Amino acid sequence: MASAPRVRLEPPQRLARTVAAWEGEAGREWLAALPGLAREYLERWRLTPERVQQPGGNISMVVLVRAEDGTPAALKLGMVTEETREEHAALAHWDGRGAVRLLRADPERGVMLLERLGGDVSLRSLPEAKAMLEAAEVVRRLWVPPAAGHAFTSLADRTAVLAEALASRRAPQLDALVDEALALRERLVADAPEPVLLHGDFHQGNVLSGSRMPWLAIDPKPLVGEPAYDLAWLVRDRLETLAASPAAQAATRRRVNRLADALDLDRERLRGWALFRAVEAGVWALSVGARSDGELLLEFAAWL
Repeated sequence: MASAPRVRLEPPQRLARTVAAWEGEAGREWLAALPGLAREYLERWRLTPERVQQPGGNISMVVLVRAEDGTPAALKLGMVTEETREEHAALAHWDGRGAVRLLRADPERGVMLLERLGGDVSLRSLPEAKAMLEAAEVVRRLWVPPAAGHAFTSLADRTAVLAEALASRRAPQLDALVDEALALRERLVADAPEPVLLHGDFHQGNVLSGSRMPWLAIDPKPLVGEPAYDLAWLVRDRLETLAASPAAQAATRRRVNRLADALDLDRERLRGWALFRAVEAGVWALSVGARSDGELLLEFAAWL
């Protein structure tokens, strides 16, 4: 392995923008240290870099590498947050069943060596109907019981934090929608079914093509709870296209029904989690100045 890699190990522009905006000074400090962290683990794990994946993620940088024996792999360097701190544990528990395989990890520093997938080919490359069918098959494999003594956050605890933040950001014109979202969350948590390990951020863009299996999930924000929560992002996938359709509300409700039926889930529980997550994300987007995104998410919530 070359001791001084020629590949530029600079954070992609999207990563630099989002981390600085979302994480403030802590994010800027992490970004400044990222090239050095990448060089450290390339040397420590004896990896040869090929290129930095572009455009990359919102809170991690991926360097495509070769292991000492020539095997292609991906070095992922992520900012450790409450949502990402157990990503390595979820990947280890799945052990390649439905998700990218973890090869090596330093959890304290947010560094993982992963099997290499087709980073440029996600389920969004497929027609929508086919993509939804494939997504359902992938996520079904992920819903397994967590290991005894696990450290994953519960769905109730994760959404309690989100609900508190949502309530604090409410505006008078959104009162009815926010009230509905908060009430739904309370009811859903109160009578939740048997919990399983959830991906936490499951959508078509987080399912990539693989060699040992056609499609594998990446980038979990794992937690333990009911499966319907995991489909809330999937229901609103390709939202701009959905919004441009002549009967967006009817199409949205068909999505909910088809996904619930395909995975044998309660339609109303899926609708409830989809609405809660859309309202929470929409109000957050408005609070950080992403007006068009926020308004679209809240419009979607109203269709439900």
